[in-house]
Amino acid sequence: MDPRIVDNHTSDSYRVNVVGPKTPVLAVLCGAQHPPDMNSIESVADVRYTDDGGLPGALRGADALFVYDFLSTAVPGAWAAADRISWVHTASAGVDLVMFPELCESDVVLTNSRGVFDDSIAEYVLGVVIAFAKDLPRSIDLQRERRWQHRESERIAGRRALVVGTGPIGRAIARMLRAAGMAVAGMGRRAREDDPDFGTVHASADLVRALPGFDYVVAVAPLTEQTKGMFDAAAFAVMKPSARFVNVGRGELVVTSDLVTALRDGQLAGAALDVFETEPLPSDHPLWTLPNVLVSPHMSGDFAGWRNTLVEVFADNFARWHTDRPLRNVVDKELGYVPSGH
Repeated sequence: MDPRIVDNHTSDSYRVNVVGPKTPVLAVLCGAQHPPDMNSIESVADVRYTDDGGLPGALRGADALFVYDFLSTAVPGAWAAADRISWVHTASAGVDLVMFPELCESDVVLTNSRGVFDDSIAEYVLGVVIAFAKDLPRSIDLQRERRWQHRESERIAGRRALVVGTGPIGRAIARMLRAAGMAVAGMGRRAREDDPDFGTVHASADLVRALPGFDYVVAVAPLTEQTKGMFDAAAFAVMKPSARFVNVGRGELVVTSDLVTALRDGQLAGAALDVFETEPLPSDHPLWTLPNVLVSPHMSGDFAGWRNTLVEVFADNFARWHTDRPLRNVVDKELGYVPSGH
């Protein structure tokens, strides 16, 4: 073992101490699954690996926090112990789980992992669009029953898609769907007609007015006070009965009971859902058994090797932070996401 490193194991944390002057202290919230490829960081920092229960102790005296377990809800409750933190990085594009008042109102810099999942999520969206159009779920069911039942399918070329959320993931989705021949528009904070990826961008305030014109509606907006519950009974009521709804953003963007009602009543032709208000989705939830719904377990962005890529993004920012250079992916804590161009 390197003589500079001392390993201290406890039930809730694993610590790598690097001896040296002005050594930064980094808390890593990771649970039982440690992030890979942390050697370069461990060589220059005192790294404290911890789970939810050990987070307060890991935060005391720490200079920075890496939220590798980005589904954890432990940070707000442990934050009172953070007496020296200047930077928090989360291994996710969404930051809603760390956007609590004490952090938002502080001088602590928040960064995210924007850019890691863009193309993977776009591929997922194109995949479910094709699955709906070509009736692939029904084909799988018929194959299991060994039934030969000829059907006609739909074309996706020329179909209209509205991507609600114009950040990098939304833009990747727009480019992917356009490449498949679909007509794509976006929806963001302000309306415009000359966007390079969407062409037309509708203002979020015009959601209900815009929805009737689209065959596919893709939700990928960040979760903020303004977007929470934006897809409700009023929104579903104006969509085409032949339209499909895809959610790869946050479960809380949707009033789930309203979505279930709309699907049961034929107000929508189908939904592909990768995120939910409650995760895991309870086994008795009606979304599991509705025939026109595709359920996936929050995996649309998770490609082989994604954990290594998340650490690479963090390691780059850590090197910048450690040498007083500008950080990438700095979240505007008032907006709740990284503004374009940052």
